[in-house]
Amino acid sequence: MNQKGFLIDMDGVIYRGAEPIPGAVEFINQLRNQGFPFLFLTNNSQRTNRDVSYKLRKLGFNVEDEDVFTCGMATARYLASRTPQATAYVIGEGGLLAELHAAGFSIVDDHPDYVIIGEGRTIMLESVDKAINMIMNGSKLIATNLDPNCPVGNGKYRAGCGAFVAMVEFATGKQAFSVGKPSPVMMRMARKKLGLSTDQTVMIGDTMGTDILGAGSMGFTTVLTLSGVTSAEDLSQYSYQPDFVISSIKDLLDEALFEQVLGNTKEIAEEVQYP
Repeated sequence: MNQKGFLIDMDGVIYRGAEPIPGAVEFINQLRNQGFPFLFLTNNSQRTNRDVSYKLRKLGFNVEDEDVFTCGMATARYLASRTPQATAYVIGEGGLLAELHAAGFSIVDDHPDYVIIGEGRTIMLESVDKAINMIMNGSKLIATNLDPNCPVGNGKYRAGCGAFVAMVEFATGKQAFSVGKPSPVMMRMARKKLGLSTDQTVMIGDTMGTDILGAGSMGFTTVLTLSGVTSAEDLSQYSYQPDFVISSIKDLLDEALFEQVLGNTKEIAEEVQYP
């Protein structure tokens, strides 16, 4: 069997709020010990991969900075490959700004090449108005992701990047280009970062519209966990389906199921029952 590797969403998959999901620490550390390559993917650009990996280590995960790939990293690297030494006006937080600087961007307040919108807890209408005028004068609108909301724990949510992007799109009549999940840009970059081929890549996520849609469109094996935002009842609403559905990542500690995921034959996938 060819070596397989894993792309893994975080919130709702390996932790909820400040607590790891039961079995998640054991599964991730098992991947590390057995030599399976893995990469955490997040559509949150607020923090750097170093910040995120620090949080994961505090929760007990055996991870390094390079095991985390954010939509901010994907956005900065993709745009820098298209327009080296570009300029940007940014609505977002430190993680996104750090990645843009690392990719060679200059952050400016007038006539930028790009207006880039990421997550932000203190976004001001003044910044949005400024962005609208820049876009109307030729700057390109970029979104780190199009998630409409973000879970903040205890069943509560706040407006996501996609909510602010939609406001700017409506005001300008311009459509944003998004690099985060489910964009093939981020999915392809993550796969290449692990050095895997399409048939060697497994995506574990809790969201049909980002994790499963993006990975499935790329031809990756898809594993939906019901420990996050998607319920078993929701699946009938989608014209596409994951290859495997599990109650939580703890299920993958079962050796037989894990081998099925690694094998990824359609006959096996169809035999896996929804919990």
